[in-house]
Amino acid sequence: MTTEFPRDPAPDCPRCPRLVAFREANRAALPAYFNGAVPGFGAERPWLLLVGLAPGLHGANRTGRPFTGDYAGDLLYDTLDRFGLSRGTYAKEPDDGLELVGCRISNAVHCVPPQNKPTPEEANTCRVFLDSEIKTNPDLKVLIALGTIAHDAVLRILGVRKSAHPFGHGAVHALPGGLTLVDSYHCSRYNTNTRRLTPEMFRAVFATAMALKPAR
Repeated sequence: MTTEFPRDPAPDCPRCPRLVAFREANRAALPAYFNGAVPGFGAERPWLLLVGLAPGLHGANRTGRPFTGDYAGDLLYDTLDRFGLSRGTYAKEPDDGLELVGCRISNAVHCVPPQNKPTPEEANTCRVFLDSEIKTNPDLKVLIALGTIAHDAVLRILGVRKSAHPFGHGAVHALPGGLTLVDSYHCSRYNTNTRRLTPEMFRAVFATAMALKPAR
Protein backbone atom coordinates (compact mmCIF):
# COMPACT_ATOMS: atom_id res chain seq x y z
CA MET A 1 0.00 0.00 0.00
CA THR A 2 1.29 3.48 -0.85
CA THR A 3 0.29 6.83 0.61
CA GLU A 4 0.75 10.42 -0.48
CA PHE A 5 3.26 11.21 2.27
CA PRO A 6 6.49 9.53 3.46
CA ARG A 7 6.57 8.09 6.95
CA ASP A 8 8.86 10.89 8.15
CA PRO A 9 8.65 14.61 7.40
CA ALA A 10 11.65 16.56 6.17
CA PRO A 11 13.62 18.23 8.99
CA ASP A 12 12.39 21.64 7.80
CA CYS A 13 8.75 20.57 7.40
CA PRO A 14 6.67 23.75 6.93
CA ARG A 15 3.21 22.33 7.67
CA CYS A 16 2.58 23.79 11.16
CA PRO A 17 3.33 27.56 11.41
CA ARG A 18 3.49 27.68 15.22
CA LEU A 19 5.92 24.76 15.36
CA VAL A 20 8.04 26.29 12.59
CA ALA A 21 8.28 29.54 14.56
CA PHE A 22 9.24 27.62 17.70
CA ARG A 23 11.85 25.68 15.73
CA GLU A 24 13.40 28.91 14.45
CA ALA A 25 13.47 30.38 17.95
CA ASN A 26 15.20 27.26 19.24
CA ARG A 27 17.75 27.39 16.44
CA ALA A 28 18.69 30.87 17.58
CA ALA A 29 18.72 30.00 21.28
CA LEU A 30 20.08 26.44 21.04
CA PRO A 31 22.19 26.32 17.86
CA ALA A 32 23.90 23.02 18.76
CA TYR A 33 20.55 21.18 18.85
CA PHE A 34 18.96 19.22 15.99
CA ASN A 35 15.95 21.58 15.94
CA GLY A 36 13.97 19.85 13.22
CA ALA A 37 11.18 17.38 12.59
CA VAL A 38 12.47 14.21 14.25
CA PRO A 39 12.25 11.03 12.12
CA GLY A 40 11.28 7.63 13.43
CA PHE A 41 13.92 5.23 14.71
CA GLY A 42 14.24 1.46 14.53
CA ALA A 43 13.66 -1.51 12.28
CA GLU A 44 12.58 -0.82 8.72
CA ARG A 45 9.70 -3.33 8.86
CA PRO A 46 8.89 -3.82 12.55
CA TRP A 47 6.17 -5.98 13.99
CA LEU A 48 5.88 -3.53 16.91
CA LEU A 49 5.46 0.25 16.61
CA LEU A 50 5.72 2.58 19.60
CA VAL A 51 3.88 5.86 19.15
CA GLY A 52 4.87 8.75 21.39
CA LEU A 53 3.57 12.28 21.74
CA ALA A 54 6.23 14.66 20.37
CA PRO A 55 9.97 15.33 20.71
CA GLY A 56 11.13 16.74 24.03
CA LEU A 57 12.87 20.11 23.88
CA HIS A 58 16.10 18.87 25.45
CA GLY A 59 15.73 15.25 24.38
CA ALA A 60 14.85 14.32 20.81
CA ASN A 61 14.84 17.96 19.71
CA ARG A 62 18.48 18.08 20.80
CA THR A 63 19.61 14.72 19.47
CA GLY A 64 17.35 14.13 16.48
CA ARG A 65 16.34 10.64 17.67
CA PRO A 66 13.06 9.80 19.45
CA PHE A 67 13.24 9.62 23.24
CA THR A 68 17.00 10.13 23.22
CA GLY A 69 18.59 12.33 25.85
CA ASP A 70 15.82 12.79 28.40
CA TYR A 71 14.30 10.91 31.32
CA ALA A 72 11.50 9.36 29.27
CA GLY A 73 14.14 7.74 27.09
CA ASP A 74 15.93 6.29 30.11
CA LEU A 75 12.87 4.29 31.07
CA LEU A 76 11.84 3.44 27.51
CA TYR A 77 15.21 2.18 26.28
CA ASP A 78 15.83 0.25 29.50
CA THR A 79 12.49 -1.48 28.96
CA LEU A 80 13.27 -2.27 25.32
CA ASP A 81 16.55 -3.83 26.42
CA ARG A 82 14.83 -5.97 29.06
CA PHE A 83 12.50 -7.44 26.44
CA GLY A 84 15.16 -8.08 23.81
CA LEU A 85 13.88 -5.30 21.56
CA SER A 86 17.22 -3.53 21.30
CA ARG A 87 20.84 -4.38 20.64
CA GLY A 88 23.75 -2.38 22.04
CA THR A 89 23.95 0.20 24.82
CA TYR A 90 21.76 3.26 25.10
CA ALA A 91 24.08 6.19 25.86
CA LYS A 92 21.63 9.08 25.30
CA GLU A 93 23.20 10.14 21.99
CA PRO A 94 22.21 9.29 18.40
CA ASP A 95 25.67 7.91 17.61
CA ASP A 96 25.73 5.41 20.50
CA GLY A 97 25.26 2.50 18.08
CA LEU A 98 21.98 1.34 19.59
CA GLU A 99 19.76 -0.72 17.28
CA LEU A 100 16.14 -1.72 17.74
CA VAL A 101 15.10 -5.29 17.02
CA GLY A 102 11.67 -5.87 15.51
CA CYS A 103 10.34 -2.55 16.70
CA ARG A 104 10.30 1.10 15.73
CA ILE A 105 9.55 4.38 17.50
CA SER A 106 7.61 7.26 16.00
CA ASN A 107 5.55 10.19 17.28
CA ALA A 108 2.09 11.58 16.77
CA VAL A 109 3.77 14.98 16.23
CA HIS A 110 7.30 15.11 14.83
CA CYS A 111 8.33 18.64 15.89
CA VAL A 112 8.81 19.86 19.45
CA PRO A 113 5.83 21.98 20.56
CA PRO A 114 5.90 24.82 23.10
CA GLN A 115 5.29 23.51 26.64
CA ASN A 116 5.28 20.01 25.11
CA LYS A 117 1.64 20.56 24.10
CA PRO A 118 0.74 20.27 20.41
CA THR A 119 -2.60 21.70 19.41
CA PRO A 120 -5.31 19.43 18.00
CA GLU A 121 -4.78 21.08 14.62
CA GLU A 122 -1.03 20.27 14.73
CA ALA A 123 -1.76 16.67 15.66
CA ASN A 124 -4.19 16.43 12.75
CA THR A 125 -1.72 18.01 10.32
CA CYS A 126 1.17 15.74 11.31
CA ARG A 127 -0.89 12.56 11.33
CA VAL A 128 -0.27 11.96 7.61
CA PHE A 129 3.25 10.75 8.41
CA LEU A 130 2.13 8.28 11.07
CA ASP A 131 -0.53 7.15 8.61
CA SER A 132 2.24 6.20 6.18
CA GLU A 133 4.26 4.58 8.96
CA ILE A 134 1.36 2.29 9.76
CA LYS A 135 -0.14 1.59 6.35
CA THR A 136 3.03 0.90 4.36
CA ASN A 137 4.42 -1.74 6.70
CA PRO A 138 3.04 -5.21 5.95
CA ASP A 139 4.80 -6.73 8.97
CA LEU A 140 3.21 -4.45 11.57
CA LYS A 141 1.02 -6.31 14.07
CA VAL A 142 1.13 -4.47 17.40
CA LEU A 143 1.23 -0.80 18.40
CA ILE A 144 1.88 0.70 21.81
CA ALA A 145 0.37 4.15 22.29
CA LEU A 146 2.21 6.25 24.86
CA GLY A 147 -0.60 8.52 26.02
CA THR A 148 -3.99 9.63 24.77
CA ILE A 149 -2.79 11.79 21.87
CA ALA A 150 -0.90 8.84 20.39
CA HIS A 151 -3.89 6.56 21.06
CA ASP A 152 -6.28 8.96 19.34
CA ALA A 153 -3.94 9.38 16.35
CA VAL A 154 -3.85 5.63 15.73
CA LEU A 155 -7.63 5.31 15.95
CA ARG A 156 -8.19 8.17 13.52
CA ILE A 157 -5.76 6.69 11.02
CA LEU A 158 -7.60 3.38 11.09
CA GLY A 159 -11.05 4.98 11.00
CA VAL A 160 -12.10 3.69 14.41
CA ARG A 161 -14.39 5.59 16.77
CA LYS A 162 -12.75 6.65 20.04
CA SER A 163 -15.92 5.84 21.95
CA ALA A 164 -15.54 2.20 20.95
CA HIS A 165 -11.93 2.05 22.13
CA PRO A 166 -11.36 4.39 25.12
CA PHE A 167 -7.82 4.95 26.30
CA GLY A 168 -6.77 3.13 29.44
CA HIS A 169 -3.39 2.11 30.75
CA GLY A 170 -2.89 -1.54 29.87
CA ALA A 171 -5.99 -1.67 27.67
CA VAL A 172 -5.80 -3.87 24.58
CA HIS A 173 -7.76 -2.98 21.44
CA ALA A 174 -8.34 -5.22 18.41
CA LEU A 175 -8.26 -2.94 15.37
CA PRO A 176 -8.89 -3.29 11.63
CA GLY A 177 -6.32 -5.04 9.47
CA GLY A 178 -5.34 -7.52 12.16
CA LEU A 179 -3.62 -4.84 14.25
CA THR A 180 -3.66 -4.68 18.04
CA LEU A 181 -3.22 -1.47 20.03
CA VAL A 182 -1.93 -1.58 23.61
CA ASP A 183 -2.22 1.59 25.71
CA SER A 184 0.25 2.98 28.21
CA TYR A 185 0.59 6.16 30.16
CA HIS A 186 3.42 8.19 28.68
CA CYS A 187 6.81 7.46 30.25
CA SER A 188 7.37 11.12 31.09
CA ARG A 189 9.23 12.31 34.18
CA TYR A 190 5.99 13.80 35.51
CA ASN A 191 4.10 10.52 35.27
CA THR A 192 6.88 8.50 36.86
CA ASN A 193 7.62 11.06 39.60
CA THR A 194 3.95 11.13 40.59
CA ARG A 195 3.82 7.31 40.43
CA ARG A 196 1.01 7.46 37.93
CA LEU A 197 3.31 5.20 35.94
CA THR A 198 5.82 2.91 37.64
CA PRO A 199 8.53 0.92 35.86
CA GLU A 200 6.61 -2.23 36.73
CA MET A 201 3.43 -0.86 35.12
CA PHE A 202 5.38 0.10 32.02
CA ARG A 203 7.00 -3.31 31.73
CA ALA A 204 3.62 -4.97 32.07
CA VAL A 205 2.48 -3.17 28.90
CA PHE A 206 5.48 -4.53 27.01
CA ALA A 207 4.86 -8.00 28.37
CA THR A 208 1.36 -7.77 26.91
CA ALA A 209 2.75 -6.64 23.56
CA MET A 210 5.37 -9.40 23.51
CA ALA A 211 2.66 -12.01 24.06
CA LEU A 212 1.10 -10.77 20.81
CA LYS A 213 4.31 -11.10 18.78
CA PRO A 214 3.62 -13.06 15.60
CA ALA A 215 5.31 -16.41 15.10
CA ARG A 216 8.07 -16.39 12.53
